[in-house]
Amino acid sequence: MNKKEYYVNIGTREISINHDANNDDFIIEASNEEVMALREVFEEIYNSDVRSFFRAHVTALPYHLDEANDEYDEGMKTAFRMIYNLGNEESRQQIEEMGVLEDLSE
Repeated sequence: MNKKEYYVNIGTREISINHDANNDDFIIEASNEEVMALREVFEEIYNSDVRSFFRAHVTALPYHLDEANDEYDEGMKTAFRMIYNLGNEESRQQIEEMGVLEDLSE
């Protein structure tokens, strides 16, 4: 399995082999298959985000009962877990300091 270095910006859901201005929130070492899996997670996060946007305009449905919102949160945890597992030492340390993965603090 041939792994390459990639730059990841989780806010924009960008994964790039090229380092540009602000796409280096995290640095990972990943195979093509692992990058494709992370891209799929980012796509699911985007889809959940869009569904949440439309739900926000339906005032009869409370925020805490929004399934798309829960899917977004789970997608983010999955993405952070994948980045943690593939990330370099600095990326793993940054995720640990963020406290977004509960089981890392145990």
